[in-house]
Amino acid sequence: MELFVTRPSGSAVVRDYIEGAASAADFYRRRFDRLDDFRTKAEEVDSRFDRDARARAAEALILPEGYDPARIEAFVEQGGWMVTTGQQPGLFGGPLYSLFKAITALRLAETLEAELGRPVLPVFWVASDDHDWEEANHADLIGVDNELHRFTVAAPESGATPPLHRISLGPDAEQALDRLFEALPDTDFRADFEGVVRSGFAAGRTMPEGFHDLMHRALGRLGIAFTDAAHPVVKDVSAPVLRAELDDAASMEAVLSETAASLQAAGYDLQVPIMPDGVNLFLEGSAGRERIYRDGDAFRLRSSGQRLTASEIEGLVAADAKVLSPNVLLRPVVESAVFPTLAYVGGPGEMAYFAQLGAYFEAHGIEMPIVMPRWSATPIERKIGKVLDKFGLEPAQLDRPFHEVASDFARDEVPDDVRAALGKLRGAIGGGTGELQKAATGVDPTLKGPVQNFRSQAMTALGDVEKKVMQAVKRESDIALQQIEKAQLHLFPDGRPAERVQSPLYFLCRYGDDFVDQLREAFAVNFE
Repeated sequence: MELFVTRPSGSAVVRDYIEGAASAADFYRRRFDRLDDFRTKAEEVDSRFDRDARARAAEALILPEGYDPARIEAFVEQGGWMVTTGQQPGLFGGPLYSLFKAITALRLAETLEAELGRPVLPVFWVASDDHDWEEANHADLIGVDNELHRFTVAAPESGATPPLHRISLGPDAEQALDRLFEALPDTDFRADFEGVVRSGFAAGRTMPEGFHDLMHRALGRLGIAFTDAAHPVVKDVSAPVLRAELDDAASMEAVLSETAASLQAAGYDLQVPIMPDGVNLFLEGSAGRERIYRDGDAFRLRSSGQRLTASEIEGLVAADAKVLSPNVLLRPVVESAVFPTLAYVGGPGEMAYFAQLGAYFEAHGIEMPIVMPRWSATPIERKIGKVLDKFGLEPAQLDRPFHEVASDFARDEVPDDVRAALGKLRGAIGGGTGELQKAATGVDPTLKGPVQNFRSQAMTALGDVEKKVMQAVKRESDIALQQIEKAQLHLFPDGRPAERVQSPLYFLCRYGDDFVDQLREAFAVNFE
Protein backbone atom coordinates (compact mmCIF):
# COMPACT_ATOMS: atom_id res chain seq x y z
CA MET A 1 0.00 0.00 0.00
CA GLU A 2 1.16 3.53 -0.79
CA LEU A 3 0.26 6.75 0.99
CA PHE A 4 -0.39 9.98 -0.89
CA VAL A 5 0.54 12.50 1.82
CA THR A 6 -0.30 16.21 1.73
CA ARG A 7 -1.36 19.04 4.00
CA PRO A 8 -5.16 19.23 4.19
CA SER A 9 -6.80 22.04 2.28
CA GLY A 10 -8.94 24.53 4.14
CA SER A 11 -10.33 28.04 4.21
CA ALA A 12 -8.39 31.05 2.95
CA VAL A 13 -6.92 31.91 6.34
CA VAL A 14 -5.71 28.33 6.82
CA ARG A 15 -4.12 28.21 3.37
CA ASP A 16 -2.42 31.54 3.96
CA TYR A 17 -1.13 30.42 7.35
CA ILE A 18 0.33 27.21 5.96
CA GLU A 19 1.93 29.07 3.06
CA GLY A 20 3.36 31.77 5.34
CA ALA A 21 1.36 34.72 4.04
CA ALA A 22 1.80 37.91 6.09
CA SER A 23 -1.96 38.55 6.08
CA ALA A 24 -2.56 35.50 8.31
CA ALA A 25 0.55 35.72 10.51
CA ASP A 26 -0.87 37.98 13.23
CA PHE A 27 -3.86 35.72 13.80
CA TYR A 28 -1.67 32.71 14.68
CA ARG A 29 1.14 34.49 16.58
CA ARG A 30 3.79 31.81 15.95
CA ARG A 31 4.77 29.51 13.08
CA PHE A 32 4.59 25.72 13.12
CA ASP A 33 7.74 25.36 11.02
CA ARG A 34 10.09 27.60 13.07
CA LEU A 35 11.94 25.98 15.96
CA ASP A 36 12.64 29.35 17.60
CA ASP A 37 8.90 29.90 17.93
CA PHE A 38 8.63 26.64 19.86
CA ARG A 39 11.46 27.76 22.12
CA THR A 40 9.69 31.00 23.02
CA LYS A 41 6.40 29.17 23.50
CA ALA A 42 8.18 26.74 25.85
CA GLU A 43 9.35 29.70 27.94
CA GLU A 44 5.78 30.97 28.24
CA VAL A 45 4.53 27.53 29.30
CA ASP A 46 7.31 27.26 31.91
CA SER A 47 6.20 30.57 33.41
CA ARG A 48 2.79 29.02 34.18
CA PHE A 49 3.66 25.40 35.00
CA ASP A 50 5.88 24.44 37.91
CA ARG A 51 6.57 20.89 39.04
CA ASP A 52 3.30 20.61 40.97
CA ALA A 53 1.25 21.87 38.03
CA ARG A 54 2.90 19.33 35.76
CA ALA A 55 2.26 16.58 38.29
CA ARG A 56 -1.40 17.60 38.36
CA ALA A 57 -1.49 17.55 34.55
CA ALA A 58 -0.05 14.03 34.58
CA GLU A 59 -2.91 12.94 36.85
CA ALA A 60 -5.34 13.95 34.09
CA LEU A 61 -3.81 11.49 31.63
CA ILE A 62 -5.35 8.15 30.74
CA LEU A 63 -2.48 5.82 29.88
CA PRO A 64 -2.88 2.83 27.58
CA GLU A 65 -1.81 -0.59 28.78
CA GLY A 66 1.96 -0.92 28.66
CA TYR A 67 2.70 2.81 28.75
CA ASP A 68 6.12 3.37 30.32
CA PRO A 69 5.63 5.08 33.73
CA ALA A 70 9.20 6.40 33.53
CA ARG A 71 8.03 8.73 30.77
CA ILE A 72 5.56 10.38 33.12
CA GLU A 73 8.13 10.66 35.91
CA ALA A 74 10.61 12.28 33.53
CA PHE A 75 7.93 14.65 32.26
CA VAL A 76 7.22 15.87 35.80
CA GLU A 77 10.77 15.99 37.13
CA GLN A 78 12.46 17.42 34.04
CA GLY A 79 9.83 20.03 33.27
CA GLY A 80 8.37 18.47 30.14
CA TRP A 81 5.79 19.77 27.72
CA MET A 82 2.96 18.35 25.60
CA VAL A 83 1.76 18.35 22.03
CA THR A 84 -1.99 17.87 22.04
CA THR A 85 -4.69 17.00 19.58
CA GLY A 86 -8.15 15.56 19.89
CA GLN A 87 -11.49 14.64 18.44
CA GLN A 88 -15.01 13.91 19.53
CA PRO A 89 -15.54 10.15 19.81
CA GLY A 90 -17.14 8.44 16.86
CA LEU A 91 -18.78 5.06 16.43
CA PHE A 92 -16.19 2.31 15.86
CA GLY A 93 -13.37 4.87 15.81
CA GLY A 94 -14.90 7.59 13.65
CA PRO A 95 -13.17 8.59 10.40
CA LEU A 96 -9.52 7.95 9.56
CA TYR A 97 -8.36 11.49 10.24
CA SER A 98 -8.46 10.88 14.01
CA LEU A 99 -5.50 8.54 13.53
CA PHE A 100 -3.78 11.10 11.32
CA LYS A 101 -4.08 13.80 13.98
CA ALA A 102 -2.69 11.55 16.69
CA ILE A 103 0.27 10.38 14.62
CA THR A 104 1.10 13.93 13.52
CA ALA A 105 1.14 14.91 17.21
CA LEU A 106 3.43 11.97 17.96
CA ARG A 107 5.90 12.94 15.25
CA LEU A 108 5.94 16.59 16.32
CA ALA A 109 6.48 15.60 19.97
CA GLU A 110 9.37 13.31 19.03
CA THR A 111 11.03 16.03 16.98
CA LEU A 112 10.59 18.70 19.65
CA GLU A 113 11.92 16.41 22.38
CA ALA A 114 15.10 15.84 20.37
CA GLU A 115 15.51 19.58 19.66
CA LEU A 116 14.52 21.03 23.06
CA GLY A 117 16.14 18.43 25.28
CA ARG A 118 13.20 17.72 27.57
CA PRO A 119 10.34 15.21 27.44
CA VAL A 120 7.49 16.15 25.13
CA LEU A 121 4.40 13.95 25.44
CA PRO A 122 1.84 13.52 22.65
CA VAL A 123 -1.66 13.64 24.17
CA PHE A 124 -5.01 12.91 22.50
CA TRP A 125 -8.02 14.68 24.03
CA VAL A 126 -11.25 12.69 23.65
CA ALA A 127 -14.07 15.24 23.59
CA SER A 128 -16.62 13.06 25.38
CA ASP A 129 -18.70 16.10 26.33
CA ASP A 130 -19.70 16.62 22.71
CA HIS A 131 -23.45 16.27 22.21
CA ASP A 132 -23.80 16.02 18.43
CA TRP A 133 -25.22 12.52 18.26
CA GLU A 134 -25.88 12.65 14.52
CA GLU A 135 -22.20 13.30 13.84
CA ALA A 136 -20.98 10.53 16.13
CA ASN A 137 -23.59 7.77 15.71
CA HIS A 138 -22.32 6.19 12.50
CA ALA A 139 -19.34 4.58 10.86
CA ASP A 140 -18.70 4.25 7.12
CA LEU A 141 -16.68 1.50 5.56
CA ILE A 142 -16.01 0.02 2.12
CA GLY A 143 -16.58 -3.69 2.45
CA VAL A 144 -15.16 -6.69 0.69
CA ASP A 145 -17.95 -6.26 -1.86
CA ASN A 146 -16.46 -2.88 -2.90
CA GLU A 147 -19.57 -1.06 -1.72
CA LEU A 148 -19.78 1.77 0.80
CA HIS A 149 -21.72 0.74 3.90
CA ARG A 150 -22.98 2.87 6.80
CA PHE A 151 -23.49 1.42 10.28
CA THR A 152 -25.52 3.42 12.81
CA VAL A 153 -26.84 3.25 16.34
CA ALA A 154 -30.09 4.76 17.53
CA ALA A 155 -30.36 8.10 19.32
CA PRO A 156 -31.56 8.33 22.94
CA GLU A 157 -35.34 8.01 23.08
CA SER A 158 -35.81 11.13 25.23
CA GLY A 159 -35.12 13.52 22.36
CA ALA A 160 -32.66 15.44 24.57
CA THR A 161 -29.03 15.94 23.56
CA PRO A 162 -26.87 14.95 26.54
CA PRO A 163 -23.09 14.68 26.19
CA LEU A 164 -21.87 11.44 24.71
CA HIS A 165 -20.37 10.23 27.99
CA ARG A 166 -23.91 10.16 29.47
CA ILE A 167 -25.38 7.86 26.80
CA SER A 168 -25.22 4.08 27.15
CA LEU A 169 -25.22 2.11 23.94
CA GLY A 170 -28.12 -0.23 23.32
CA PRO A 171 -28.36 -3.70 21.74
CA ASP A 172 -28.39 -2.14 18.27
CA ALA A 173 -24.68 -1.33 18.71
CA GLU A 174 -23.90 -5.03 18.81
CA GLN A 175 -26.14 -5.63 15.80
CA ALA A 176 -24.25 -2.92 13.93
CA LEU A 177 -20.99 -4.62 14.91
CA ASP A 178 -22.22 -7.91 13.43
CA ARG A 179 -22.94 -6.18 10.12
CA LEU A 180 -19.64 -4.31 10.27
CA PHE A 181 -17.54 -7.43 10.60
CA GLU A 182 -19.53 -9.19 7.89
CA ALA A 183 -18.26 -6.45 5.57
CA LEU A 184 -14.61 -6.69 6.65
CA PRO A 185 -12.05 -9.11 5.22
CA ASP A 186 -11.02 -12.15 7.24
CA THR A 187 -7.32 -11.55 7.91
CA ASP A 188 -4.69 -12.47 10.48
CA PHE A 189 -5.18 -9.07 12.17
CA ARG A 190 -8.94 -8.99 12.38
CA ALA A 191 -9.50 -11.08 15.53
CA ASP A 192 -7.43 -8.75 17.72
CA PHE A 193 -9.24 -5.59 16.67
CA GLU A 194 -12.61 -7.30 16.57
CA GLY A 195 -12.24 -8.31 20.22
CA VAL A 196 -11.33 -4.75 21.25
CA VAL A 197 -14.23 -3.19 19.35
CA ARG A 198 -16.84 -5.73 20.40
CA SER A 199 -16.02 -5.25 24.07
CA GLY A 200 -15.55 -1.50 23.76
CA PHE A 201 -18.86 -0.80 22.02
CA ALA A 202 -20.95 -3.44 23.79
CA ALA A 203 -24.44 -2.62 25.04
CA GLY A 204 -24.27 -0.70 28.30
CA ARG A 205 -20.98 1.02 27.51
CA THR A 206 -20.63 4.53 26.09
CA MET A 207 -19.29 5.65 22.77
CA PRO A 208 -16.33 7.48 24.41
CA GLU A 209 -15.39 4.28 26.26
CA GLY A 210 -15.37 2.27 23.04
CA PHE A 211 -13.46 5.02 21.23
CA HIS A 212 -10.83 5.08 23.98
CA ASP A 213 -10.39 1.31 23.81
CA LEU A 214 -9.86 1.26 20.06
CA MET A 215 -7.54 4.27 19.99
CA HIS A 216 -5.52 2.89 22.89
CA ARG A 217 -5.07 -0.39 21.06
CA ALA A 218 -4.18 1.27 17.75
CA LEU A 219 -1.86 3.97 19.11
CA GLY A 220 -0.91 3.24 22.71
CA ARG A 221 2.16 1.19 21.83
CA LEU A 222 3.65 4.29 20.19
CA GLY A 223 3.68 6.22 23.46
CA ILE A 224 0.61 8.34 22.89
CA ALA A 225 -1.27 9.26 26.06
CA PHE A 226 -4.94 10.18 26.28
CA THR A 227 -7.23 12.33 28.32
CA ASP A 228 -10.97 12.89 28.40
CA ALA A 229 -13.08 16.02 28.63
CA ALA A 230 -15.02 14.46 31.51
CA HIS A 231 -11.93 13.37 33.48
CA PRO A 232 -12.28 14.50 37.13
CA VAL A 233 -8.85 16.16 37.16
CA VAL A 234 -9.59 18.00 33.91
CA LYS A 235 -12.83 19.29 35.42
CA ASP A 236 -11.13 20.27 38.67
CA VAL A 237 -8.16 22.11 37.13
CA SER A 238 -10.29 23.85 34.51
CA ALA A 239 -12.95 25.05 36.97
CA PRO A 240 -11.35 28.53 37.43
CA VAL A 241 -11.29 29.03 33.64
CA LEU A 242 -14.97 28.13 33.33
CA ARG A 243 -15.88 30.39 36.24
CA ALA A 244 -13.90 33.29 34.76
CA GLU A 245 -15.75 32.80 31.49
CA LEU A 246 -19.09 32.94 33.27
CA ASP A 247 -18.13 36.03 35.29
CA ASP A 248 -16.62 37.92 32.35
CA ALA A 249 -18.92 36.69 29.58
CA ALA A 250 -19.65 40.15 28.16
CA SER A 251 -16.00 41.21 27.99
CA MET A 252 -14.97 37.85 26.50
CA GLU A 253 -17.61 38.28 23.81
CA ALA A 254 -16.18 41.73 23.06
CA VAL A 255 -12.67 40.31 22.71
CA LEU A 256 -13.85 37.63 20.30
CA SER A 257 -15.95 40.14 18.34
CA GLU A 258 -12.98 42.45 17.89
CA THR A 259 -10.84 39.62 16.49
CA ALA A 260 -13.73 38.53 14.27
CA ALA A 261 -13.95 42.05 12.84
CA SER A 262 -10.19 42.05 12.18
CA LEU A 263 -10.41 38.72 10.39
CA GLN A 264 -13.25 39.91 8.20
CA ALA A 265 -11.45 43.18 7.47
CA ALA A 266 -8.50 41.09 6.27
CA GLY A 267 -10.83 39.30 3.85
CA TYR A 268 -11.28 36.08 5.86
CA ASP A 269 -14.51 34.29 6.79
CA LEU A 270 -15.31 33.24 10.35
CA GLN A 271 -15.26 29.54 11.14
CA VAL A 272 -17.32 30.06 14.31
CA PRO A 273 -19.84 32.94 14.38
CA ILE A 274 -19.93 35.07 17.52
CA MET A 275 -23.46 34.86 18.89
CA PRO A 276 -24.79 38.02 20.63
CA ASP A 277 -25.05 37.42 24.39
CA GLY A 278 -23.67 33.91 23.91
CA VAL A 279 -21.48 32.52 26.69
CA ASN A 280 -18.81 30.07 25.59
CA LEU A 281 -20.17 27.45 27.97
CA PHE A 282 -22.69 24.64 27.92
CA LEU A 283 -24.76 23.50 30.89
CA GLU A 284 -26.67 20.25 31.07
CA GLY A 285 -30.31 21.19 31.41
CA SER A 286 -33.66 19.56 30.73
CA ALA A 287 -32.99 19.51 26.96
CA GLY A 288 -29.52 18.03 27.34
CA ARG A 289 -26.27 19.96 26.87
CA GLU A 290 -27.45 23.52 26.26
CA ARG A 291 -25.60 26.70 25.29
CA ILE A 292 -25.72 29.41 27.95
CA TYR A 293 -26.78 32.97 27.03
CA ARG A 294 -26.63 36.14 29.07
CA ASP A 295 -30.07 37.33 30.09
CA GLY A 296 -29.96 40.57 32.04
CA ASP A 297 -28.34 39.90 35.40
CA ALA A 298 -28.76 36.14 34.97
CA PHE A 299 -28.41 33.44 32.29
CA ARG A 300 -30.71 31.50 29.98
CA LEU A 301 -30.34 28.04 28.45
CA ARG A 302 -30.84 28.09 24.70
CA SER A 303 -33.12 25.10 24.09
CA SER A 304 -35.19 24.78 27.25
CA GLY A 305 -35.30 28.51 28.01
CA GLN A 306 -34.54 27.83 31.66
CA ARG A 307 -33.29 30.94 33.49
CA LEU A 308 -30.57 30.59 36.13
CA THR A 309 -28.48 32.90 38.25
CA ALA A 310 -24.73 32.54 38.51
CA SER A 311 -25.07 31.15 42.03
CA GLU A 312 -27.58 28.55 40.82
CA ILE A 313 -25.17 27.44 38.11
CA GLU A 314 -22.43 27.22 40.74
CA GLY A 315 -24.67 25.00 42.84
CA LEU A 316 -25.27 22.62 39.96
CA VAL A 317 -21.53 22.45 39.25
CA ALA A 318 -20.77 21.81 42.92
CA ALA A 319 -23.10 18.80 42.81
CA ASP A 320 -21.64 17.48 39.53
CA ALA A 321 -18.68 19.21 37.85
CA LYS A 322 -19.43 17.47 34.57
CA VAL A 323 -22.60 19.49 33.95
CA LEU A 324 -20.59 22.58 32.87
CA SER A 325 -18.35 22.38 29.82
CA PRO A 326 -16.63 24.69 27.32
CA ASN A 327 -17.77 25.34 23.78
CA VAL A 328 -15.55 24.96 20.73
CA LEU A 329 -13.82 28.32 21.29
CA LEU A 330 -13.16 27.92 25.00
CA ARG A 331 -12.10 24.27 24.87
CA PRO A 332 -8.56 25.02 23.55
CA VAL A 333 -8.11 27.57 26.36
CA VAL A 334 -9.16 24.95 28.91
CA GLU A 335 -6.70 22.48 27.43
CA SER A 336 -3.80 24.94 27.68
CA ALA A 337 -4.79 25.71 31.28
CA VAL A 338 -4.75 22.04 32.24
CA PHE A 339 -1.75 20.91 30.20
CA PRO A 340 1.65 22.51 29.40
CA THR A 341 0.82 22.60 25.71
CA LEU A 342 3.39 23.76 23.17
CA ALA A 343 1.32 22.99 20.09
CA TYR A 344 -2.09 21.79 19.05
CA VAL A 345 -2.40 19.58 15.97
CA GLY A 346 -5.56 20.47 14.10
CA GLY A 347 -7.45 19.81 10.92
CA PRO A 348 -8.64 22.55 8.55
CA GLY A 349 -11.75 23.48 10.54
CA GLU A 350 -9.92 23.66 13.86
CA MET A 351 -7.09 25.68 12.36
CA ALA A 352 -9.64 28.16 11.04
CA TYR A 353 -11.23 28.79 14.43
CA PHE A 354 -7.81 29.08 16.12
CA ALA A 355 -7.37 32.20 13.98
CA GLN A 356 -10.15 33.73 16.09
CA LEU A 357 -8.52 32.93 19.45
CA GLY A 358 -5.23 34.80 19.93
CA ALA A 359 -6.60 37.72 21.95
CA TYR A 360 -9.12 35.43 23.66
CA PHE A 361 -6.31 33.25 25.02
CA GLU A 362 -4.54 36.37 26.27
CA ALA A 363 -7.73 37.52 28.02
CA HIS A 364 -7.48 34.28 30.01
CA GLY A 365 -3.80 34.92 30.80
CA ILE A 366 -2.43 32.32 28.37
CA GLU A 367 -0.60 32.56 25.08
CA MET A 368 -2.13 30.51 22.29
CA PRO A 369 -0.33 27.25 21.46
CA ILE A 370 1.36 26.91 18.11
CA VAL A 371 -1.12 25.54 15.59
CA MET A 372 0.30 22.55 13.73
CA PRO A 373 -1.55 21.35 10.61
CA ARG A 374 -2.15 17.64 10.71
CA TRP A 375 -0.94 15.54 7.86
CA SER A 376 -3.49 14.35 5.34
CA ALA A 377 -3.09 10.95 3.71
CA THR A 378 -4.86 9.06 0.98
CA PRO A 379 -4.19 5.31 1.37
CA ILE A 380 -3.73 3.73 -2.06
CA GLU A 381 -3.98 -0.03 -1.86
CA ARG A 382 -2.16 -2.11 -4.43
CA LYS A 383 -5.32 -3.02 -6.31
CA ILE A 384 -6.19 0.68 -6.61
CA GLY A 385 -2.66 1.69 -7.51
CA LYS A 386 -2.70 -0.77 -10.41
CA VAL A 387 -5.82 0.90 -11.81
CA LEU A 388 -4.27 4.36 -11.53
CA ASP A 389 -1.08 3.20 -13.22
CA LYS A 390 -2.94 1.36 -15.95
CA PHE A 391 -4.87 4.45 -17.00
CA GLY A 392 -2.28 7.07 -16.12
CA LEU A 393 -4.41 8.71 -13.43
CA GLU A 394 -3.45 10.75 -10.37
CA PRO A 395 -5.65 10.53 -7.26
CA ALA A 396 -6.67 14.19 -7.54
CA GLN A 397 -8.16 13.53 -11.00
CA LEU A 398 -10.84 11.36 -9.36
CA ASP A 399 -11.93 14.05 -6.92
CA ARG A 400 -14.99 15.10 -8.94
CA PRO A 401 -18.29 13.61 -10.13
CA PHE A 402 -17.81 10.30 -11.91
CA HIS A 403 -19.65 11.40 -15.06
CA GLU A 404 -16.92 14.01 -15.57
CA VAL A 405 -14.22 11.40 -15.04
CA ALA A 406 -15.96 9.04 -17.48
CA SER A 407 -16.37 11.76 -20.12
CA ASP A 408 -12.72 12.72 -19.95
CA PHE A 409 -11.71 9.07 -20.15
CA ALA A 410 -13.96 8.46 -23.15
CA ARG A 411 -12.63 11.59 -24.84
CA ASP A 412 -9.10 10.32 -24.45
CA GLU A 413 -10.12 6.92 -25.82
CA VAL A 414 -11.62 8.27 -29.05
CA PRO A 415 -9.52 6.90 -31.95
CA ASP A 416 -7.13 9.43 -33.47
CA ASP A 417 -8.70 9.24 -36.94
CA VAL A 418 -12.18 9.94 -35.53
CA ARG A 419 -10.86 12.80 -33.41
CA ALA A 420 -9.05 14.24 -36.44
CA ALA A 421 -12.12 13.94 -38.64
CA LEU A 422 -14.34 15.67 -36.06
CA GLY A 423 -11.82 18.47 -35.68
CA LYS A 424 -11.50 18.86 -39.43
CA LEU A 425 -15.27 19.03 -39.86
CA ARG A 426 -15.63 21.56 -37.03
CA GLY A 427 -12.98 23.73 -38.66
CA ALA A 428 -14.65 23.40 -42.06
CA ILE A 429 -18.03 24.46 -40.68
CA GLY A 430 -16.49 27.43 -38.91
CA GLY A 431 -14.36 28.51 -41.85
CA GLY A 432 -17.01 27.86 -44.51
CA THR A 433 -19.78 29.70 -42.73
CA GLY A 434 -17.44 32.59 -42.08
CA GLU A 435 -16.70 32.90 -45.79
CA LEU A 436 -20.38 32.49 -46.66
CA GLN A 437 -21.40 35.21 -44.18
CA LYS A 438 -18.89 37.65 -45.63
CA ALA A 439 -19.98 36.98 -49.21
CA ALA A 440 -23.74 36.86 -48.50
CA THR A 441 -23.86 40.06 -46.48
CA GLY A 442 -22.30 41.84 -49.47
CA VAL A 443 -25.43 40.94 -51.38
CA ASP A 444 -27.90 41.58 -48.54
CA PRO A 445 -26.87 42.49 -44.92
CA THR A 446 -29.95 40.73 -43.56
CA LEU A 447 -28.47 37.36 -44.62
CA LYS A 448 -26.04 37.49 -41.71
CA GLY A 449 -28.66 36.07 -39.33
CA PRO A 450 -29.61 33.01 -41.42
CA VAL A 451 -25.94 32.14 -41.97
CA GLN A 452 -25.27 32.37 -38.25
CA ASN A 453 -28.33 30.20 -37.53
CA PHE A 454 -27.07 27.62 -39.99
CA ARG A 455 -23.64 27.62 -38.32
CA SER A 456 -25.23 27.16 -34.90
CA GLN A 457 -27.42 24.29 -36.11
CA ALA A 458 -24.50 22.59 -37.81
CA MET A 459 -22.31 22.85 -34.72
CA THR A 460 -25.16 21.51 -32.55
CA ALA A 461 -25.64 18.55 -34.89
CA LEU A 462 -21.89 17.92 -34.86
CA GLY A 463 -21.93 18.05 -31.06
CA ASP A 464 -24.69 15.43 -31.04
CA VAL A 465 -22.59 13.20 -33.26
CA GLU A 466 -19.59 13.68 -30.98
CA LYS A 467 -21.71 12.71 -27.95
CA LYS A 468 -22.86 9.53 -29.73
CA VAL A 469 -19.23 8.70 -30.52
CA MET A 470 -18.36 9.23 -26.86
CA GLN A 471 -21.24 7.02 -25.76
CA ALA A 472 -20.07 4.28 -28.08
CA VAL A 473 -16.55 4.57 -26.68
CA LYS A 474 -17.92 4.40 -23.14
CA ARG A 475 -19.82 1.21 -24.01
CA GLU A 476 -16.66 -0.32 -25.42
CA SER A 477 -14.73 0.81 -22.31
CA ASP A 478 -17.27 -0.44 -19.79
CA ILE A 479 -14.83 -2.71 -17.91
CA ALA A 480 -12.20 0.01 -17.72
CA LEU A 481 -14.75 2.51 -16.38
CA GLN A 482 -15.91 0.03 -13.76
CA GLN A 483 -12.32 -0.29 -12.57
CA ILE A 484 -11.90 3.48 -12.45
CA GLU A 485 -15.20 3.87 -10.60
CA LYS A 486 -14.05 1.34 -8.02
CA ALA A 487 -10.79 3.24 -7.57
CA GLN A 488 -12.73 6.47 -7.11
CA LEU A 489 -14.94 4.84 -4.48
CA HIS A 490 -11.91 3.83 -2.43
CA LEU A 491 -10.14 7.19 -2.75
CA PHE A 492 -13.20 9.47 -2.53
CA PRO A 493 -16.12 7.52 -1.03
CA ASP A 494 -19.37 9.45 -1.13
CA GLY A 495 -17.52 12.19 -3.04
CA ARG A 496 -15.25 13.05 -0.10
CA PRO A 497 -11.63 12.21 0.76
CA ALA A 498 -11.34 8.75 2.28
CA GLU A 499 -9.87 10.18 5.48
CA ARG A 500 -13.17 11.92 6.21
CA VAL A 501 -15.33 8.85 5.57
CA GLN A 502 -13.56 5.52 5.98
CA SER A 503 -13.40 3.90 9.39
CA PRO A 504 -9.84 3.08 10.48
CA LEU A 505 -11.05 -0.45 11.16
CA TYR A 506 -10.93 -1.22 7.43
CA PHE A 507 -7.18 -0.63 7.35
CA LEU A 508 -6.42 -1.93 10.85
CA CYS A 509 -8.16 -5.23 10.17
CA ARG A 510 -6.61 -5.53 6.72
CA TYR A 511 -3.02 -4.49 7.49
CA GLY A 512 -2.71 -4.56 11.28
CA ASP A 513 -0.16 -2.41 13.06
CA ASP A 514 1.82 -2.04 9.82
CA PHE A 515 -0.73 0.52 8.67
CA VAL A 516 -0.07 2.75 11.69
CA ASP A 517 3.69 2.25 11.33
CA GLN A 518 3.53 3.30 7.69
CA LEU A 519 1.67 6.47 8.64
CA ARG A 520 4.24 7.21 11.34
CA GLU A 521 7.05 6.87 8.83
CA ALA A 522 5.30 9.14 6.33
CA PHE A 523 4.36 11.96 8.72
CA ALA A 524 7.81 13.52 9.15
CA VAL A 525 8.21 16.92 10.84
CA ASN A 526 10.92 19.38 9.82
CA PHE A 527 11.74 22.94 10.82
CA GLU A 528 13.24 25.79 8.82
